[in-house]
Amino acid sequence: MVASIEATDGELPPPPAPRPRAPASMVVLATLAVLAAAWAAQGLILPILLAMFFAMVGNPILRGLRRLYVPRFVGALVVLLGGLAATGMLAWQLAGPVRGWIEEAPRQLRSLTPRLQQMAKPVQSASAAAESIAKVADVGPKQRVQLVEIKSGGTLQWLAATPRMLASVLAVVLLTFFFMVYGERLQRHAIAILPDRQRKKLTVDIMTSIEHEVSRYILTISIINTLLGMALAGCLWALGVRGPEALMWGTIVALLNFAPYVGAFIGVFLMLLMGFVNFDTIGASLLPAAVYLGLHTLEGQLITPIVLGRRMALSPLILIIALMVFGFLFGIIGLLLAVPLLVCAKIALVRVEGMDRWARLLE
Repeated sequence: MVASIEATDGELPPPPAPRPRAPASMVVLATLAVLAAAWAAQGLILPILLAMFFAMVGNPILRGLRRLYVPRFVGALVVLLGGLAATGMLAWQLAGPVRGWIEEAPRQLRSLTPRLQQMAKPVQSASAAAESIAKVADVGPKQRVQLVEIKSGGTLQWLAATPRMLASVLAVVLLTFFFMVYGERLQRHAIAILPDRQRKKLTVDIMTSIEHEVSRYILTISIINTLLGMALAGCLWALGVRGPEALMWGTIVALLNFAPYVGAFIGVFLMLLMGFVNFDTIGASLLPAAVYLGLHTLEGQLITPIVLGRRMALSPLILIIALMVFGFLFGIIGLLLAVPLLVCAKIALVRVEGMDRWARLLE
């Protein structure tokens, strides 16, 4: 009894010591090491990331087929073959316009030069006046030396890289199929490794949220971008652009729209170039870029926020930094994957206790 009273009247046990934190220099060095490793292993990482991306696009369709009592294996095979067939048909439709544009681009750009010179006459007049003033001031124009570097072996390098590219495409197709078929089983086995029930529950919650939200996000964005490309193709056709060429530009714009900001900038440049090549007057030449800007503004400021809501809202600054980092590491594929990876990070941070402040940093 005395021992119990003493234990009751005694002081409370001290609180647990806080976890030691690594210095900031170690965090920076670890981050740089991870980025360097990702850049060195991009040949291995990119097929896996792309396969996961495509599998998440197909998962909502698989869930719909499961409600119709279609086995997952059969459903994955149908989705994969359907996607490959649609991609092949689109590539076959666009092969002719792309080939024609590549063949005609040098001649069309040469014909574009006189019009650009006509538009640049005021600038040339100002430059001539400045040069005259410089001559009066005894400031002679500097001689410019242009170095021309001739590179050979481009065709041989392309032929040497073709088997590797085909192997990467085949790896992405196979990995996509196996992720769709065995992804859920792999998740269950990975969760079973965790030591306690609380961590298992938290991990299941995070992985389920990521799978549902990201697949919904990717599928929704894919539909919106497809509709944007179709709308632009229709507008270009109405402006007098040939149907196959209008479809080509609509497809390019739809793919570019997966990379926010960067894709819009490239799209405006391409529409300006296409307008000056296809039309004679300045006003008509600017119409494709103006139409694209109008459609992109409508999609980015009205349609996408209404459809997705603010749950998927990301900070423009963080998004630009992510696009720069992933674009530097993985090129054009990194630009396409930057937003889904940021969405995954945001969902995980929201679910982990004590990390919600970092999630708000991404908003």
